[in-house]
Amino acid sequence: MHIKSSLKSLIGITLGCAISLCSFAEVVVIVHPSNDSTLSQKDVQRIFLGKEKKFSNGNEALPVNQVPSSSTRGSFDTDTLGRSSTQIAAYWSKLVFTGKGIPPKELDNDAAVLAIVADNQHAIGYVDSASVSDAVKVISLN
Repeated sequence: MHIKSSLKSLIGITLGCAISLCSFAEVVVIVHPSNDSTLSQKDVQRIFLGKEKKFSNGNEALPVNQVPSSSTRGSFDTDTLGRSSTQIAAYWSKLVFTGKGIPPKELDNDAAVLAIVADNQHAIGYVDSASVSDAVKVISLN
């Protein structure tokens, strides 16, 4: 009986550690290296919610999202946009239904976002900080 109880405790601790490690992943906003605009968190929110179409330097902003099932997307939605993924989905459903907006293109993973942003000077996306390469520029949200 004691072994069974210890095993349950060990499993609980292991799961807790795994969840904690997942939550340490830091999501960063990235742009093309030639993009010289400055962005605040509010600017990023406005771009990803379709309320702003240009960067501070006047160039077009092309936001790219990750698929809803992505943990990076969930972190970005809550930490940067300040809404749950469900709230974001409802927001875009309403805009699409009324013809007032089109949500950002959705990509499968960090690698796909990195590739698009590295190849398009107008693109803005987000990835886990561990995935960042020198082909993109990380934006510090001031």
